[in-house]
Amino acid sequence: MNYSRQRESIKDFLSTRKDHPTADTIYMNIRKQFPNISLGTIYRNLNLLSDIGEITRLTTGDGCDHYDFNTAPHNHFVCTRCHSVLDLEMDSIDDIVEVARKNFPGRIDRHCTYFYGICAECMDTSEEAS
Repeated sequence: MNYSRQRESIKDFLSTRKDHPTADTIYMNIRKQFPNISLGTIYRNLNLLSDIGEITRLTTGDGCDHYDFNTAPHNHFVCTRCHSVLDLEMDSIDDIVEVARKNFPGRIDRHCTYFYGICAECMDTSEEAS
């Protein structure tokens, strides 16, 4: 794979974020450095980086993929109100794979767990409105 300044800038941008931005958010920020970059270039690079395991693509059900620089196994919380995606700090639940394997005749290699609810910011906003 050839070196690409745009690809490196996408990785650099993602490495500073904990909010799991969408391609549109990444595009709007990378355009500051590369004004002529296209959204298609952003998508191609995100797909490539995801395919080779340098970033993680998260599909949370809100219609947009989110991207995570942290490729280590961890869980996520998805706010059903504002659609933010947050890392969920918690003890490992990897034993869930063993539970699943007991009743599944195939091979389970990995799992992805999302927790859904209302984030603290949305809770605060709804309390202020009351």
